[in-house]
Amino acid sequence: MRAFDELRPPSAGRVLELWRDSRETAQDPLERALLCNGAILAECCFAQGLPVYQDASEVLNDLTGREIERLLVRLAGGGETAAQEIPADVNPAFDAARFAALGRE
Repeated sequence: MRAFDELRPPSAGRVLELWRDSRETAQDPLERALLCNGAILAECCFAQGLPVYQDASEVLNDLTGREIERLLVRLAGGGETAAQEIPADVNPAFDAARFAALGRE
């Protein structure tokens, strides 16, 4: 992963534009989602005020799916600085109470 020091969240309108662009580029839903996510991150990752990636293909060639997911979660939270990390082994959708209840059944 390339080094960056800032994530700048895009406007909702810009995300919609990127989604529409990716929809025109790819028919497959998974490919379309990856292209859109790559385009979003290409516009949001900065190092010393300069873009880290030129386009979605650079993002997709540099990052794993898990890294993309973590960066998008950070963007959704407001674009914290690069120093704030989400632990790799944490699933934000995990419901500990439900898991415990299932274990008792």
